[in-house]
This record gives sequence, structure tokens and C-alpha cells, in this order.
Amino acid sequence: MRRTDHTGLAERPDTAHKGRGAISNRSGRFETEQRVRTFDDWRNEEPGPRPQTTVTPDSSRTVIARNKSPDIGFDRSINPYRGCEHGCVYCFARPTHAWLGLSPGLDFETRLFAKPDAAALLRGELAAPRYTVAPIALGTNTDPYQPVERTMRITRSILETLAECNHPVTIVTKSDLVLRDLDILEKMAERSLCSVAISVTTLDRDLCRRMEPRAPAPHRRLEAVSRLADAGIPVHVLVAPVIPSINDHEIEIILKRAAEAGAHGAGYVLIRLTGEVADLFDEWLRQHYPDRADRVLSAIRQTRRGALYRSNWGERQTGTGALAELIARRFTLARRRFGLARETRGRDLDTTLFRRPGRDGEQLCLRLED
Repeated sequence: MRRTDHTGLAERPDTAHKGRGAISNRSGRFETEQRVRTFDDWRNEEPGPRPQTTVTPDSSRTVIARNKSPDIGFDRSINPYRGCEHGCVYCFARPTHAWLGLSPGLDFETRLFAKPDAAALLRGELAAPRYTVAPIALGTNTDPYQPVERTMRITRSILETLAECNHPVTIVTKSDLVLRDLDILEKMAERSLCSVAISVTTLDRDLCRRMEPRAPAPHRRLEAVSRLADAGIPVHVLVAPVIPSINDHEIEIILKRAAEAGAHGAGYVLIRLTGEVADLFDEWLRQHYPDRADRVLSAIRQTRRGALYRSNWGERQTGTGALAELIARRFTLARRRFGLARETRGRDLDTTLFRRPGRDGEQLCLRLED
């Protein structure tokens, strides 16, 4: 049954866009008006042009973001980009675009914001007298190696600054583009200054194309794991997110393939349908998997005490209830079986080698020897 508004126009369901994850561009929660596509049966609408990616400079004056969350292993992070062209439909970062007056849907994956001055801003923050060193997590909100990084090279400039200062860093990405920066990462790894986590959500290429349309294929991610490991860089695999009745049956095989590729450890995160992501994921399910949409959403609610998401510390990453416990148990057993029990990606990094960079205009000290 289709819904109609007071004008008698029927709501027109959105359809999938090739190469994009979100089905619609629904308004964010802070907007006073909600956009709905309608049609009046008088004409057949031709499909519009494919959504194109635009990149706008981000005018942020700082680049290190801080957090006090007790259930993640870092207290500071850097995200070179806002929005992500990979287009992962489940991405928990999508609602951040609502703060910009944009849609967490297609806008999130097409209207990107880049921080071209990130390296310079980072240098200034590291040079501050009160700065205390701890591993910086790179790419915790959006992917630092999404397609636009090939030309903008902001992530590389950040790594160059961190390497120069002997500052430890952890990286999370879905992209084999991280291999471009092996020359930096190898030298940092020799000093215990870096680790990399590669997200492998599925080994099913068809599911990957639908769910993560512009992210590299699964075999390329596993190849990246292998090359990173061969280069002596600590590399972990993240099965993230685990989605009941979509990819949860792949937990064991993903970990097996990760171990064969040389991964040192593994972790997982249960799907997090934060804010507007719940409706976007519902649309995606009914477009691509209408036969099991209700079953998937029901299973997710079983892991979130009847809701689609709960943000409570200590349970937002893994959920609660019998199904969540079963997923956790399966993962733990498989991780142990394949020798991937290490999960201390940032805790093993060396913070004693840090050298504070000189500040612009700062006079160098002259020390006289006896």
C-alpha cells in the first residue's frame, strides 16, 4: 500500500543508485522540513543523473578530536574527511552530516568535506607545551583512505608529520590504498609506532557491492592484510559490523582467511543503527533483501533490548541478550582457534620516542658544552 498526503499525491519510493549505498536523501533530524518524493500518475519520471561527489574545504581550526568513552581504546583521533564516499549503508557516522544541515543519506557519501590543512594544524597541536603523547587513532569516524585520498593525500601528510615526531598512530580502514604509504608505515613499525586494522565485513562480493559500494572488494582487503604483515606492520582484522541474518554466518570463515593472510589479531562490532541510520538501513533492506527485512530488524532488536539501537556504554559495541551472547561466543572461539586473540592495537605502541615539533617562529636553543 502506498501512502498519500493531503494533496492526493502518492509517496514515491526511492530506488537504489548505482555505486551508492543509501537509497534516499532524507532530511536530517535538525531540519524543519522533511523532503518526500511524490508523483501524480500523470507522467512517467525519468531517472535523474547519478549523484556526483563534491569536495569542500573544511575550515576547522583544530584536527585532533578528544573523547572520554570508556569502551573504546583511544582518547584522541583524527578524521581527515567528513562524509565518506565508500557509501557503507550501515555507517554509524552518517548522522554527523545532519549537524552540517545535510542529509545522512546520499549527501553523506557525495558531499564530502576535506581538511587540507590537517598536517599543519596537527603540527601546531603537537608543539603545544601542554600536549601529552598517546596513540592517535586515524579514521575512526570516516575512512582515511576513501577514494578522494588518492588525489588529496591528506592522510599521507598526517602520517608524515606523525613519523617525523615519532608519534604513535593506529589506522582503521577498508581500503588497500593504505599500501601506498608502506614506506612510512614500515619505518614507523620498526620503532613500534603504528598498527593497522582492516575492516572485512563480508567475503561475498555481491553483498559487498550492495552494502559498501565504493569500498575495495574483499579479496583486495585480504591482500592488503598479507602485504602489511609481510612488511612487519602489526595488522588486525575487524569483522565490523556483524549484522544478524546478513553476514553473521561468515564470522568463522572471515577469521580463517584473515589468519591465513597473516593477521595478528581480530575484533568485531555489532551493527549500530544510530540516529537516521535506522531508517536508511530499513530502506536498504527492503530494496535489496525484501524477503528477510523484517527478520533482520527483529534479530537486531533482540540484541538491543527491543530497540534498534541503544548507546549505553559497555553494550553499544556488542549488544545484549541471548543472540548477542551467541555472536560473542562464536567470535571468541573462532578467534582462539585461528590464533587471532591479540586485540591490543594501540596499547603496544611506544610513546617514549615522541619529539615535540618546533613551533612556527620559535627560536632555537643554543646549548654550550664545557
